[in-house]
Amino acid sequence: MFLTCMETVTKELVSWMRGHESSVFSISVHASGRYAITTSSDTAQLWDLDTFQRKRKLNILQSVGIQKVFFLPLSNTILSCFKDNSIFAWECDTLSCRYQLPAPPESSSILYKVFAVTRDGRILAAGGKSNHLHLWCLEAKQLFRIIQMPTKVRAIRHLEFLPDSFDAGSNQVLGVLSQDGIMRFVNIQTCKLLFEIGSLDEGISSSVISPHGRYIASIMENGSLNIYSVQALTQEINKPPPPLVKVIEDLPKSKLNSGDLKIKVTTGRVQRPAKSRENKIQTRILKQDLAGSFENKENELSDGLNKKRLQVLLKGYGEYPMKYRMFIWRSLLQLPENHTAFSSLEDKGVHVAFLNLQKKYPIKSGKLLRVLQRTLSALAHWSAIFSDTPYLPLLAFPFVKLFQNNQLICFEVVATLIINWCQHWFEYFPNPPINILSMIENVLAFHDKDLLQHFIDHDITSQLYAWPLLETVFSEVLTREEWLKLFDNVFSNHPSFLLMTVVAYNICSRAPLLNCSLKDDFEYFFHHRNNLDISVVIREVYHLMDTTPTDIHPNSTLHVFVALTKGQYPVFNQYPKFIVDYQTQERERIRIDELDYLRERQMVEDMQAEVDQQRVEDEAWYQKQELLRKAEETRRELLLQEEEKMIQQRQRLASVKRELKVKEMHLQDATRRRFLKLQQDQREMELRRLDDEIERKLHMRDREIATTAKDLEMRHLELESQKRHYEKNLIRNQEAVAKEMREDANAFRRKVDLEEHMFHKLIETDQTQNQKTQELIEENLAKAEQACLNADWRIQALHKQRCDDLQRNECYQEVARLLRENRRKETEVLDAMMGEEAKKWEEAKEKDFHLKSEKKASALADASRKWFLEKEINDALEHAEHLYSKAVPSYPNGQVASSGAPRTSQLDDISEVDSSTCSKLISKKSFFRHLKHSAHLSKTVA
Repeated sequence: MFLTCMETVTKELVSWMRGHESSVFSISVHASGRYAITTSSDTAQLWDLDTFQRKRKLNILQSVGIQKVFFLPLSNTILSCFKDNSIFAWECDTLSCRYQLPAPPESSSILYKVFAVTRDGRILAAGGKSNHLHLWCLEAKQLFRIIQMPTKVRAIRHLEFLPDSFDAGSNQVLGVLSQDGIMRFVNIQTCKLLFEIGSLDEGISSSVISPHGRYIASIMENGSLNIYSVQALTQEINKPPPPLVKVIEDLPKSKLNSGDLKIKVTTGRVQRPAKSRENKIQTRILKQDLAGSFENKENELSDGLNKKRLQVLLKGYGEYPMKYRMFIWRSLLQLPENHTAFSSLEDKGVHVAFLNLQKKYPIKSGKLLRVLQRTLSALAHWSAIFSDTPYLPLLAFPFVKLFQNNQLICFEVVATLIINWCQHWFEYFPNPPINILSMIENVLAFHDKDLLQHFIDHDITSQLYAWPLLETVFSEVLTREEWLKLFDNVFSNHPSFLLMTVVAYNICSRAPLLNCSLKDDFEYFFHHRNNLDISVVIREVYHLMDTTPTDIHPNSTLHVFVALTKGQYPVFNQYPKFIVDYQTQERERIRIDELDYLRERQMVEDMQAEVDQQRVEDEAWYQKQELLRKAEETRRELLLQEEEKMIQQRQRLASVKRELKVKEMHLQDATRRRFLKLQQDQREMELRRLDDEIERKLHMRDREIATTAKDLEMRHLELESQKRHYEKNLIRNQEAVAKEMREDANAFRRKVDLEEHMFHKLIETDQTQNQKTQELIEENLAKAEQACLNADWRIQALHKQRCDDLQRNECYQEVARLLRENRRKETEVLDAMMGEEAKKWEEAKEKDFHLKSEKKASALADASRKWFLEKEINDALEHAEHLYSKAVPSYPNGQVASSGAPRTSQLDDISEVDSSTCSKLISKKSFFRHLKHSAHLSKTVA
């Protein structure tokens, strides 16, 4: 949790104050405005509002808890109230415990929740969840009254005393807000219910009373805000003040019971405390202070202080106590604290004469500058002469620095100083007060003629040795402590004391002044701090006040102290009005002329600024264009380099592709050769096997021929299957190569720049169509090559890839021409390939026709060879028969020799030989025919 401090005029954030861990429900500010106490449920913290730093922190047990911690009005006492009904009083400066209030009587013990203190800080009212109110006398430190509210009141939510202009801070009317939403106002002395606000139907949630006690602002439970006029609610508040008497309370020495103190609130007559058998009734004796009627009334101050006694105290100690100084000053100056009048002056805003105050008086602290500006503006709105007084900031600055947290007190202190201690200062306005300076010079001439003669000899006037001290009220030549000590005496004496202080300061400094001879040295002396004891100066002032003759004493010219009037501030017109009016008119005229001049100069400056801005923009535009041009050239160079690298990479890729293609072709050729060799080896092995079978199974020729025919058919089927498998592999390889080429072409086309998209699309379309046509032709050509494989020829396809022109952006027409030429060349190539394809098909047809012719010739040769073999076989048979007929002998009588049987056997052997020979011939013929058929099949498969 943290607190934020805001500036009410500028709405700016001044500082953050961190330290609370739970929500803050109470904030109390010291009367001087320098300190503040913030309270949460577990801790209370004391803050210095000058530095916004935390000075002390009060930590307690969680079981106890804090109800409220606040400053007592017009004192340096801090009152802390805890949840166990313990109340402690602490010293603000030392934070030492001054006293503790005793515990309330057990018969009327309530848990305190809300508290209220009178303006003079003498009476504390406490209440809680009960209809009883406890009134504590903080001077006697005891409970002196218990007020019983009506029975309808069960709990008290808020307490606040009603201020009165005639009760000197001892407020008599207490506002009590109860749980039913009704706020009742009770006289704590008579215990009479004066009036009440709110109702059961329209209850009050929270309420606050204005500082003067004229109005009551209440937030209702329905969310509305009601403003009540106290004067309209009751007439008793506006009664004239009672006669000046002293009230002396004889507090009983013995402890009183709660029944003796308890008084019920009534709407009619006052109910007195009931008599007790053991103790006497508490009585009050009103005695007229006869001695007070003879005492000088000007020595009696508003807060009960006596001026004579304060002067005696001051002469004894030399200064007032630090913690009571502000309170004593306010009493001595009898400040009226006119909140309404000051608010009306403050609401007028910053005066035009002090709008640029920071330029002439640069102050490091922004808060101090704003307070000084507001104070000077309020003075200027109060009287017109203060807007033209050049030394007013110097005069008011020490008081602004002292009362920066309470601007009302600051304004009234400065105004009181001007009315009393600055008398006759403005009669020679705008010049310094010659009459006042003459008084000072006369007093100095009477008490120290040598010093005055020294001033005269060196042309040093009273405007140099007296006026700087007066216009700065000694703030330039004294420290803070010395200045406060001096003004303790100034405010406690006649207004002429300040003039005598100027004389005493010069007399006490006569030694260094007599040694000065240059005017600059005198000026430096009266504008800077010097090694001088302020106590000696003050004693000298008292001596001058007593020893100065009446005819030259300022007492005879200056009036006695006059306090500011209450309600409204007095009219200040002790100055030559016509001079101020003339200066005001002249200043207004000069201001208007200056505004016109500034307006014209502003116009010229604006025009010049526009010209300069335009020139700067043009220069920046040219520089930007130059940078863009250089960047474009650089990027073009980079693009050319990248394109060159890409071309080189493409060239390397194309060379690699060509190498891969060559390797692939070599691999295909090697595969083909290996396959053909394998087929040839298989055929050779088959031929050898057939030879072995022919030689081994000649006797089984018929059956062997049938078996051989079946084997040839199965072999033919196997060869057909191998042929289809090889064709499938070849087609798959060709498709993979074509797919790779298409992917390369597509990758190449995707690298073209976006700005050639339309043109490249046309090129891509043409290339796609050409690709399809080329693929179709290549497929047909592959088929033609496949048809021509039986004739052992191959066609090698060479693929060329075009390179894109390096200057694409500038060579569109050249690219188009190249494309047209490329298409023409492709058309020629396609035509040539188609012509080659036609030639190949013609050649295939011719070879097919030649093959058929060869087959016919082979068939004729087979028939001729068959006829020749049959003819030879027939000739051989005929020749055998002829030999046989010649070999048979002829016997007489037609008989056959006995050896004829062997001859017959021999003939049979010859026949058998001839038939075996014929069978062999027939088998060889079939073998040659089978071998020719096998060769034809192998060529077909190849």
